[in-house]
Amino acid sequence: MALDKAQIEQELAKALSAISQAADLDALKQIKIDFVGDKSPLAKANQALGSLEATQRAEFGKLIGQARASVNSAFELKSNDLSDKRDLVALQTEKVDVSLPVRRVLKGGLHPLTILTNEIADLFIGIGYNIAEGPELESEWLNFDALNIPADHPARTMQDTFFIEPIEAKLVLRTHTSPVQIRTMLNQKPPIYVICPGKTYRADELDATHTPVFHQVEGLVIDENITMADLKGTLDYFAKSIFGKNVQTRLRPSFFPFTEPSAEVDIFFNGRWIEWGGCGMVNEKVLIACGVDTKKYSGFAFGMGLERTLMVKHGITDMHDIVEGDVRFTQSFGVGIK
Repeated sequence: MALDKAQIEQELAKALSAISQAADLDALKQIKIDFVGDKSPLAKANQALGSLEATQRAEFGKLIGQARASVNSAFELKSNDLSDKRDLVALQTEKVDVSLPVRRVLKGGLHPLTILTNEIADLFIGIGYNIAEGPELESEWLNFDALNIPADHPARTMQDTFFIEPIEAKLVLRTHTSPVQIRTMLNQKPPIYVICPGKTYRADELDATHTPVFHQVEGLVIDENITMADLKGTLDYFAKSIFGKNVQTRLRPSFFPFTEPSAEVDIFFNGRWIEWGGCGMVNEKVLIACGVDTKKYSGFAFGMGLERTLMVKHGITDMHDIVEGDVRFTQSFGVGIK
């Protein structure tokens, strides 16, 4: 631009007027570009000083410097003023009432079956047992043959067992956690004290008392001089720990291919006898199949359904409540959902 005192004063007045009229920080940002930045008229006038004679350069340099200083000062004051106003509005419109109750957000929690599994694991670890786990997809030999369940046993039919194709692969979804006991005996030398919690599968329809996917906990002890008395004492301890010190247990003669003798375990709870699970002394054929010296060692095993245990303990009458995932059911157990 051609340097002219009147025009410099005019550009100064335009800049100061624009700054004073800025309504907010966004508008002021554009004004900075137009009147303060490197492409503003006053900045271009400063760049043109080099074309003047030395005597004029000092005069115009002082005039332009004072004008730019006035614009920068006005801009800074306006920016601070608009910032304060913005913060004041934010404080008034975005304030938080700290006296209001905290909004509770569901964070999730453990399912009652998981709580029960952990409780059982803790009480057996407390008396020296280990926790053993195994795959849910099992070989037919581990799930049936090693447990002395013959080929013509009803449990091996398609009505009870999920067989995996191709059938020649001889793979099944485990029907109980007993294969974990077999794996333990094959891989460890006695003495053995383990419990085997886990998920199991059978071809049942979902109704009030059955589900095709359910959970078990089984116990296995292999040691010298193990008797039915040891089994009965362990079951008494187990039952009293879960159902309370006043619960009673009894053993009724039964039959299972993998135990001999075998028994059903009943508990007297809430004024009536309730079937709880099965148990017995490990069949010698099972011990032999796993390479255990039957002249030196004997053992017992037991197994209970966790869903059934949960239903009896808490008076649940419908299996649907356990498996359908309604958070209201889970919350009723107080399992950390807040």
